[in-house]
Order: sequence, then C-alpha cells, then structure tokens
Amino acid sequence: MSYTNPYGQPQGIASLDTNKLREILIGEIDAINGYENHIANSNMEDINAAWRSIVGDEKKHYGMILTLIRKYDPAQFQAYTDHIGDKLGPKSPIQTYTPNYDKQIILNNVREDVKGELEAVILYEQHLDEIPYSDVKYALYSIINEEKGHAEHLTQLLLKYDIQKYNGLE
Repeated sequence: MSYTNPYGQPQGIASLDTNKLREILIGEIDAINGYENHIANSNMEDINAAWRSIVGDEKKHYGMILTLIRKYDPAQFQAYTDHIGDKLGPKSPIQTYTPNYDKQIILNNVREDVKGELEAVILYEQHLDEIPYSDVKYALYSIINEEKGHAEHLTQLLLKYDIQKYNGLE
C-alpha cells in the first residue's frame, strides 16, 4: 500500500536514496496497519486468511527495507544500536478491542487493498529505476513481485464475493 495524507497526495518528494527507502517503509507500515484493521473487523475466514498471509509478506518487506536503510544511513544504524535493547523483557498485553463485523464494507476494503498494492508497485518500480545499489534492486524486485501477487490474490476474492462481474475476469 502507498502512504498519503488525508487529501491523497504524498507527504513529500524523496530525493535521497535512503529517503526513497523510507518512503517504501512508510508504505509497508501503512499496508500492515490497513490489513490488520481489516482482519480485526472481519469474520470472513477465507478473506482474513488472505489478509493474514499478505500481512506476513508486508512485515517481511518492512524488515528487508529497514535493514537496507540501516546499511546505507549511518545515523539510522546508530539509532538502531542505541535502541536495540528496548524490545527485551516481557511483552505487555495489548488493549482489548470490540470488532465491527460489517460485511458491507469488506469488498470495499478488498478493492482499497488492490489499489494500495498497485500503488506500491508503481512507487517501488520508480525507485527501482532510480536507486543504484544492487542489493536494493534485488529486494525491490522481490517485493514488487509479491505486491503483484497480492493484487491478484485479492482480485480473486473480489471475483468470488462480488455479485457484479468485472468484464469477463475469471
């Protein structure tokens, strides 16, 4: 998924390679949050299973990109080493949440997710063309292909549940 402000425009224009990676990282965080929100408000198990699978990929992408940022930005790496111990210790419980199982919005959520996956492909392919590092290119190729797979997976769910046809799609 891509990140935008409430008016639909990107927050800024990334010119540094590390900021292009941060832009991707923001997109992955936005995707994780969006999918987790959808799962929390859906009791449609096959759609939730698809969303859970995609969330796993998005979290993997987050890790891949943050690792690259740490590699190419010494200040980011220093901040990482300063805070590496913060995750240690017992996990605290998460607040409780009462879901809203409104089946009417599920297809809208799926369509919004397809949109986000396609926006991610466009953004990541643009950055792929601009960032010169071979390890970044390799990571982006991998992520782009998974995002395309997510769009197709979600499209199949639309075809399963939407009673209206999509011009012959199967």
